[in-house]
Amino acid sequence: MNTDYKVGDLIYDASIYDGLNTFLSDLQFYKKWLPKNRDAKILELCCGTGRLTLPIAKDGYNICGVDYTSSMLEQAKAKASEAGVEITFIKADIRTLDLHEKFDFIFIPFNSIHHLYKNEDLFEVFNVVKNHLKDGGLFLLDCFNPNIQYIVEGEKEQQEIAAYTTDDGREVLIKQTMRYENATQINRIEWHYFINGEFHSIQNLDMRLFFPQELDSYLEGAGFEIIHKFGSFEEEAFGDISEKQIYILAFNK
Repeated sequence: MNTDYKVGDLIYDASIYDGLNTFLSDLQFYKKWLPKNRDAKILELCCGTGRLTLPIAKDGYNICGVDYTSSMLEQAKAKASEAGVEITFIKADIRTLDLHEKFDFIFIPFNSIHHLYKNEDLFEVFNVVKNHLKDGGLFLLDCFNPNIQYIVEGEKEQQEIAAYTTDDGREVLIKQTMRYENATQINRIEWHYFINGEFHSIQNLDMRLFFPQELDSYLEGAGFEIIHKFGSFEEEAFGDISEKQIYILAFNK
């Protein structure tokens, strides 16, 4: 069984990443659930280039962003400096993070748990969250709701998924192929990059899929109480056709 799962370096190229991920449809959802007290301590795991971190900091919150990719954090720091906000950014593996402090609110946004490929990776992160969450604090995360029909269609032929221009002037076209591994629940996604009209490379975007009852049981088994589970950032009830699994969680000690 192949266990060499990864995300390609070009996908984490900060300018290419930012050019693709310009949406903020999740921002208002996360802002709604933040503590009303601006002195509360916020921890964002897998913060990337600060797409959500910066606007939350601009609202006056004390937020710390953690990510493993240096180029993403450098971009996040540059954005914070330009915006005139102070944010603590930390390079770390969220499976082994130990900040020796606790937070009122912890969140893992933007489908990031799909890159925790093994159960032990997921459980390690849940333990990190528990060790950093204050009594009465909230833990939020979002991920996809697996769509078998989408996977079947995606395996049939290459599909164009994005075309845009980066801030540094690169014309980027991305085409996608995928292959699902039943035994591991890994969706083997390949993004074929064309830059300035020429083929550049094929980059892996492997994602572990979590089925709804499975993820519910993992969270509850780790000691979390599912306060709410939504199917969209508009807080629609989670159901059969929901594209997302969005959790509001508390930790039961």
